[in-house]
Amino acid sequence: MYKSKNVGLCIVFSIITCGIYGLYWLVCMADDVNTITKRPSGTSGGMVLLLTLVTCGIYGWYWLYKSGEAMDLVRTEHGEGTGSLAILYLILGILGFGIISYALLQSELNKYATDVINK
Repeated sequence: MYKSKNVGLCIVFSIITCGIYGLYWLVCMADDVNTITKRPSGTSGGMVLLLTLVTCGIYGWYWLYKSGEAMDLVRTEHGEGTGSLAILYLILGILGFGIISYALLQSELNKYATDVINK
């Protein structure tokens, strides 16, 4: 079940907890991306976190890219123009602005959550 999250509060909590909440947020977003994109066999949130930690963040960049691709497909299904969310999320992550990628991704998830909940 998807529960919409307040992007601003997620950012504040991540800053206050020195990134610990950001790890939890990553796990939740990974599971939510799988729910919104109807990929139950997608990489679970716990596995995304583990692989990101083991690879010193490199898997996190890959995951951001793949999540952007998945959200572009969701936008297409809803008849909206697609940008290149995958590239945007990846570049922001590589440049050290991963929290901005998280915020943008969470915003997209919140936008399409009502369709998933109502179906």
